[in-house]
Amino acid sequence: MEHYQLAPNLRICRILNGMWQVAGGHGRINPQRALEEMIKYHNTGFTTWDLADIYGPAEDFIGDFCRSLPEQERQKVQALTKWVPDPQRITRQITQGSIDRSLRRMGLGSLDLIQFHWWDYNNPYYIDALKYLSDLRDEGKIKNIGLTNFDTERMKIMKEAGLKIVSNQVQYSIIDRRPEVQLGKFCSDNNMSMLAYGTICGGLLSERYLRKPEPHDLDTASLQKYKHMVDAWGGWELFQELLSVLNDIGQKYKVSIANIATRYILEKPAVAGVIIGVRLGIASHRDENERVFGFRLDNDDNSGIEEVCKKSNDLFGIIGDCGDEYRR
Repeated sequence: MEHYQLAPNLRICRILNGMWQVAGGHGRINPQRALEEMIKYHNTGFTTWDLADIYGPAEDFIGDFCRSLPEQERQKVQALTKWVPDPQRITRQITQGSIDRSLRRMGLGSLDLIQFHWWDYNNPYYIDALKYLSDLRDEGKIKNIGLTNFDTERMKIMKEAGLKIVSNQVQYSIIDRRPEVQLGKFCSDNNMSMLAYGTICGGLLSERYLRKPEPHDLDTASLQKYKHMVDAWGGWELFQELLSVLNDIGQKYKVSIANIATRYILEKPAVAGVIIGVRLGIASHRDENERVFGFRLDNDDNSGIEEVCKKSNDLFGIIGDCGDEYRR
């Protein structure tokens, strides 16, 4: 396992278990089977969980999971949740109520990391919300504050306001390299890190789609979302060219296409970790994910990937900075 010191008091596994699938877009979840699978991930060493207050029962699952562990094992868990408020005037009462609710659901005395998301930049109350979160951090209810899908411009505003932010969770993959335009450098220069999601494009970056015709009936919300991203990036023919290159590299290291795609992003500057969704009780990728830590890409590997990517469209020019896809 590889670990990353995200903050002085927070060390995470560099592959995080993403829990958005329990929100309901990826099939029904059996709670008991999900809990059993969470324990297996933990025992393998995947101890860091990414979740949110809006991911259905995800916070409740974490609470049940932590209560099922011996105290010594419970101390090894990192649970990184999110707060996604409606775009309204944010008060101290609203902020504390939301944090207290997450603490109750997760059965914790303090949150390792609260990742804040805000839908509408034209509504300026996100700065108020972050100041209230900072107060709660100083009081001990929160250990660290992060962001989800904020752009570089807004992060500069936060820095100028004196807010201490440790991370920003953004979409980052071989397909979507927009973080390399502005955000990555800003994070590196200001002692912040990125948590990457969408790195295997919901499963599109896999052998399942290699040398296959363009799909039109994708069965999960993630696959549908990232197929649109592939279309904007360059289309299915170019995507097949990329899969072929990744497959060749994977055979060289005896790992999967998804492993290569994950390793590629883990080696980028300012990337703390990659979030890979877990389909608890439905499918398991523990062994495959663990192989990511057994190799490093060399110059030839990176050059081969770059040869394909330079033929793609400029997603930063088409979509905008990180998170702009949610605010168009």
